[in-house]
Amino acid sequence: MSYSALARHWGLDPSFVFLNHGSFGATPVEILDQQTRLRRRLENQPVRFMERELAPLLAEAKQALGEFVGARADDLAVVTNATTGVNAVLRSLDLRPGDELLTTTHEYNAVQNALEFVAARSGARVVVAEIPFPIDNPKQAVDAVLARVSERTKLAVLYHVSSPTALVMPIAETIAALNERGVDTLVDGAHAPGMVDLDLDALGAAYYTGNCHKWMCAPKGVAFLHVRRDRAERVRPTVISHGANAPGPGSRFQLEFDWQGTFDPTGWLVLPDVIGYLDSLVDGGWPELRRRNHALAARAQQILCNTLELPPPCPASMLGAMAAVALPDDVDAPRSGWAAPLKEELYQQHHIEVPVLYWPAPPRRLLRISAQLYNTEAQYQQLADAVAALLRRD
Repeated sequence: MSYSALARHWGLDPSFVFLNHGSFGATPVEILDQQTRLRRRLENQPVRFMERELAPLLAEAKQALGEFVGARADDLAVVTNATTGVNAVLRSLDLRPGDELLTTTHEYNAVQNALEFVAARSGARVVVAEIPFPIDNPKQAVDAVLARVSERTKLAVLYHVSSPTALVMPIAETIAALNERGVDTLVDGAHAPGMVDLDLDALGAAYYTGNCHKWMCAPKGVAFLHVRRDRAERVRPTVISHGANAPGPGSRFQLEFDWQGTFDPTGWLVLPDVIGYLDSLVDGGWPELRRRNHALAARAQQILCNTLELPPPCPASMLGAMAAVALPDDVDAPRSGWAAPLKEELYQQHHIEVPVLYWPAPPRRLLRISAQLYNTEAQYQQLADAVAALLRRD
């Protein structure tokens, strides 16, 4: 099934139906070309680039990113992915035995592992709020989190857009309620930048980390950590390097995160190009892009539910540019593992790339679609028909 006319901006394999932008994103060809030009500039004189040119270029990139996500550039740190940002915060905390780290049943596995790691090391414990899925309204999510807050809660680690269930959390309301109770929030915003409109300063979270390589379509390994200014002195990067005692202007927060050892900075340096390029693809720019992707994701969920005769699992207001549906249980499911065999069957037999995962555990399974400008409504009908055929066979 063919892609939309806008697919010409990406280098996607036309022999496959790509419905999984959410996992790793996809970067437009023009942005990759710009990154290649920067890499050539770097390699033309590496010392000049890294020692003399990088700092102002990185400052320009942070300024553009800050304007896009509603944050001061000085409060943004470069990291390679949201998981790294989560680890930097968690491993900077001064936890004591009995302290509680609050999260939810929808949190990403890597983040859950980081929570368990720091809890085991310090004697703290991880408290998990159960958010239902299917879900009727956003208030259920807020109430589920607040119900597990106690006087021992030191930090709440909450998704903005859930990876497995694609739910958009009512994050502003939840942060405000937690702030009133004296509980800091670390927001796992892995999917949020580019998918939903962000104003991090207004949001008021102590910590927020997000990927730029997913819905902003930046090159792989480009992400950020935003730390509220009153918390900046507490947070150290996971890699301690020259920035720990480097002379020069800027805060210790900036000096430590900006240089953790030799790296390829070109992905971050094309962020101004990425933001401008995506803004130019449709009339109305980023607001219209987000609106289109949301509408397509909601329609895709409806197509899947109608074809597979499933009830809608959430209101459309809790969707961004992804949507999930709960498939019938897999009676032959293994006792452990994440990916369901149906994922590979769709890939091999129907040339459809889409995640099907066991969640919260086998035999329950979810199918999650993504909606980007290059996708079409017909592709989701093709997916729905393929899934229906494979389920009938089972």
